[in-house]
Amino acid sequence: MVDSVSSSFDVDWVVVGSGFGGSVSAMRLAEKGYSVLVLERGEHFRNKDEMPKSNWDAKRYFYAPRFGMRGLFRLTFLKDVLVMSGAGVGGGSLGYAMTLYVPPQAYFEDEQWRELADWSSELAPHYDTAQRMLGVTDVTADDPADQLLKKYGDEIGVGHTYRKARVGTYLDSPGKESPDPYFGGAGPARVGCENIGRCMIGCPNGSKNSTDKNYLYFAQKLGTKIEARREVVGLRPLGDGGADGWEVTHQVTGTRRGRDRRTIRARGVVLAGGALGTNELLARCRFDGTLPNLSPRLGELIRTNSEAVLVVTVPEGRADALGKRVATTSSIYPDPLTHIETVTYAGSGSSLRGLFTVLTGSGNRLTRPLKWLGQMVRHPRWVAEIMFKPNWDDRTIVVLVMQALDSSMKFTFRRRRDGRVKMQTQQDPNNPNPTFIPAANAFTEWLARETGGAPGSSIPEALFGIPTTAHILGGAAIGADAQHGVIDKDHRVFGYENLLVCDGSAIPANVGVNPSLTITAMSERAIGLVPAKEGAEVPEQPFGSQPIEGKTATAEPEALASAH
Repeated sequence: MVDSVSSSFDVDWVVVGSGFGGSVSAMRLAEKGYSVLVLERGEHFRNKDEMPKSNWDAKRYFYAPRFGMRGLFRLTFLKDVLVMSGAGVGGGSLGYAMTLYVPPQAYFEDEQWRELADWSSELAPHYDTAQRMLGVTDVTADDPADQLLKKYGDEIGVGHTYRKARVGTYLDSPGKESPDPYFGGAGPARVGCENIGRCMIGCPNGSKNSTDKNYLYFAQKLGTKIEARREVVGLRPLGDGGADGWEVTHQVTGTRRGRDRRTIRARGVVLAGGALGTNELLARCRFDGTLPNLSPRLGELIRTNSEAVLVVTVPEGRADALGKRVATTSSIYPDPLTHIETVTYAGSGSSLRGLFTVLTGSGNRLTRPLKWLGQMVRHPRWVAEIMFKPNWDDRTIVVLVMQALDSSMKFTFRRRRDGRVKMQTQQDPNNPNPTFIPAANAFTEWLARETGGAPGSSIPEALFGIPTTAHILGGAAIGADAQHGVIDKDHRVFGYENLLVCDGSAIPANVGVNPSLTITAMSERAIGLVPAKEGAEVPEQPFGSQPIEGKTATAEPEALASAH
């Protein structure tokens, strides 16, 4: 690695955010010989003692820094969607359900970007690398929820689409610490997964392959610095559109008066703060006048993965083994564009029961509350099971449904008096994100009948026609030019130099499955196109782009051609 930095720069590259895209960017830039600084607005959870014990441990689970909460889970209420997202060093990888799927072919052929490249061919090797780096393996054991999902698939004629989940966790040697099993001894020691289902609270044993165990781990070994609790509030290009570098202004997260505000200089910047963070920062810079040439498409093509989140709470005595698994273990496709998974919180997520109520059918914002009231009256047992009886998390199967449909909304931006940006949503009148998914309710109702359980909808959906998503995407999407997108096919921001976007905001279409693997693969490709630092000694092949001796994943990387 080249340690020297030009006297006019504090660091070669600043990476804003440390989720899947930011982690990839940090490691690959460092691998190319650059000095890298990662600025993360969330907390740095260095060991299991710093992780939340459950989601009742509010200060360490929920992210609301102005209220003293610096956890790994963020809830954002917008007019048209409730967004669940991650925070902290490692971003969404800290609290996601670890499912790492190759998306359906429809994603690669979406009209927003299909003319720009043969995306299946372009991204195939990067999906392979991403799967190796994240240690993707197949869940093999069946649990009661798996068996029910398979039964439902058989009953509706799609049993052939049932598949075990591909997850990023160390499944060997349960409960035992082993030397690095993935990277030929170069990575951290790992503890085998004990199937306690706590993946979405933050794995307490270190079994999950969150990015602090791979990409960020190696980035730091290569000299990358990580500063947590730092919020970037300004970007200013130097020279002609950033040709001479960037000034990056950052401060302590969650402060109104800009406490400990600093400005540093870098050759380039990678924006990787997720769809919420990147859109907010770019809009703020446009309001400030430092990025006046941003595409007018900023904030458009916001995707929710056409998602719905529902629950079935089973009675006491019928919940045995529901949580003895990783969070997600299997899925089916009831139709080619709809993906259904079952998920568990396994005894550590009961504070989230406040987001759910009894199952409510379709309707508009006037009729759905009336239908909900009728359901409350007709089904008092459902009310009791979902909203009041103890051990909700142990007894609840979460139903997660995603669709690869061309639906979207956009962010609108308004400047606040304190200089921050207020983001709100506006549905696309022609292709709005769905507020009700029939396939989701159909499976939830069937599952409730089979288990004797109580089916539930999210409260925002049931009362206000507002869906919930854990995968907010878009807003700085890839496009052919500045009239069609915010970044080009190589993730470079139109109108500027040395400014890249590598996170979910770059995603141009609904992925239709959990998008983490896709964000990782697309970021691998984008940073792979950045030339190495002059004079640096870099490996011929990026680490992980070829099979790694000692890797324990039970399957080869999933090929794009085999996607549903």
